[in-house]
Amino acid sequence: MTAHTEATAADGAHEGSVIRRTWLFLPLFAPFGISAGYVSVTLGFILGKAGLPIAAIGVLVALSVWPQTWKVLWAPIVDTTGNPKLWYGLGAVLTGLAILAMSAIKADAGSIPFLKILIVISSIASTLVSMSTEIFMAHFVPQAAQGRASGWGQAGNLGGSGIGGGIGLLLAEHVAMPWVSGLVLALICIGCWGAVTLLPPAPRGHRHERYLDSLKNVALDVWSVAKSRLGYLALIIMLLPIASGGAQGLWSAVASEWRADANLVALVNGVMGGLVMALGCLLGGYVCDKMDNKAAYALFGIAAGIVAVLMGWSPRTPTMFVAGTLGYALAVGMGYAAYNAIVLEAIGKGAAATKFNLLAAVSNIPIAVMTEFDGWMHDEHGTMAMLYGELALPAATIAVFFLFVAATRSRKAATG
Repeated sequence: MTAHTEATAADGAHEGSVIRRTWLFLPLFAPFGISAGYVSVTLGFILGKAGLPIAAIGVLVALSVWPQTWKVLWAPIVDTTGNPKLWYGLGAVLTGLAILAMSAIKADAGSIPFLKILIVISSIASTLVSMSTEIFMAHFVPQAAQGRASGWGQAGNLGGSGIGGGIGLLLAEHVAMPWVSGLVLALICIGCWGAVTLLPPAPRGHRHERYLDSLKNVALDVWSVAKSRLGYLALIIMLLPIASGGAQGLWSAVASEWRADANLVALVNGVMGGLVMALGCLLGGYVCDKMDNKAAYALFGIAAGIVAVLMGWSPRTPTMFVAGTLGYALAVGMGYAAYNAIVLEAIGKGAAATKFNLLAAVSNIPIAVMTEFDGWMHDEHGTMAMLYGELALPAATIAVFFLFVAATRSRKAATG
């Protein structure tokens, strides 16, 4: 009883702790991206080369995504038990070891059952990395630096995906022993754990001695955000198709119109695109610290649409394909940072992992919707219509959203 009271008091002493080295969130988020990048790029390529059907590979890649859609179910456990720094370490180590095990298994049809298990383990472990990092971000980053922290974090996510896919594939292809690529990635993941030593002691002041009371506190905390104006506006804007990057999955389908060959498509959709998106995250985070996060998010969404339209108007040359797709990637990367900043602003502290992942789950909906919308527009009306839609649909929903913001603000003022 005494030890619990003393620990709570110590935690309370650190509630006001802040970190100003926002670059720390780049390595902290990296294992999360590495897990996804390894499965979707490196493992997918190796299995394809081994002759596995594309459908079977698609099932494996999808398995790495499914835990990300359900992670809010175990987020309260991370919020209410243990030390977030140790949760991070467990996630980073398990992610790395799962990747190492995948790289050591022979790539053939007989290995699929084992790969399925390892992919799920890696994906679930990566959620522990992201959740604990989100706790650090919510509790230790001052509001004035939330944009920059968001930019660095999303750059780490995208950069990690590039490491898991790019470096993993490079090593797998050019080193005789296939497990070497997994070992390198595992060491990177585990090494990122060291970044937590530069953080203040992890906050646990919102917990209670009785575990059921802690869970009740999480539920009340989530409800307090959902019913607040800041919270429900964040929820609504997360549902809008703003900077969703729907066209990114379709660039390869329309590349021939700009006479872009397979190598060029792979370059701009792979390493170059990832780097530009990461740069966009950093730029977007900086802008978010200078203006309202939701306004910045809308601005980046409109920018992505304008780039898409300008690409449609441009001469059909490989150079313009590169310029258009990379410009689009830059704007979408800026949108990633703004999304993260909006969520941070809305959730406050407390049960940060649960609240963050609730909004993150919602934000995946418009990504899927916009991708399907772009595909429908292309097939029904052509490429130019698809690119016009990239501007028209976000612009229309943004206009409606800010009309709603103005109307609800006026009503609140009138009733006050």
